[in-house]
Formats: sequence, structure tokens, C-alpha cells
Amino acid sequence: MNPQAQPQRYERGLAKLREIDGQAGEHVVSSLADIAPDFARYLIEFPFGDIYSRPGLDLRSREIAVVAALTAMGNAAPQLKVHLQAALNVGVTREEIVEVIMQMAVYAGFPAALNGLAAAREVFAAVD
Repeated sequence: MNPQAQPQRYERGLAKLREIDGQAGEHVVSSLADIAPDFARYLIEFPFGDIYSRPGLDLRSREIAVVAALTAMGNAAPQLKVHLQAALNVGVTREEIVEVIMQMAVYAGFPAALNGLAAAREVFAAVD
């Protein structure tokens, strides 16, 4: 890998993370500093520096997809809450979030959708 490309990749990822998640994303990264600083760097470079920075989808569409995926997983409540807030940050409405989570009941089951709705309730309450 080209070492010259790494700083650009990291800086691009950090800028994208800030655009999407604000301080919540930075908190996730800083929480890894003492145990896995390399993992924190990978978290900036790959998802945000490479994938989120691609031109094929806007951030709103990407966050809808992430909310759907994390809801369907059913075991990623902390990450889902971060991305629910991110979805709100990039213009996804509460109604759209609820609809996406409800849609996941068809593909991931009612327990996953119920867990997703509980996470959404917490995020919406924190915003209020």
C-alpha cells in the first residue's frame, strides 16, 4: 500500500465522519485509543475514507441502508443508535427511520424490528 496515500485516506475519512456523525463518531474512535488505536484508524480509513466517500450514493441513502442493515443484524444496538443519530443528521426523517425499521420485520423478524424501534425511541428521546 502506498504510504503517501494513507494520510489523505485518513483525513478524507475523518472529514466524512464529522459530516455524518459529528461528535458521536469521534467519541467511538477515541474510545478505542487505549485498546486498539490501529482499529480506530481502520474505522476512519475504510468505512468513511473509502466507502462513504464514494460518489454512487448520497449520505442520506447510505444511512438508510446502514439503519436497515444494523436493524436486521439484531445484535448491534450501540452502533444502530449512532447511525440513527447520523441518519437524522443527514436529513432522514423520524417517519422514514420508523418505516425502514418496520420493513426489516419482513426480512429479519419481529424481534430485530422491535429492538430497532426501541433504539429509535431512545435516540428520538435524546434529541428531544
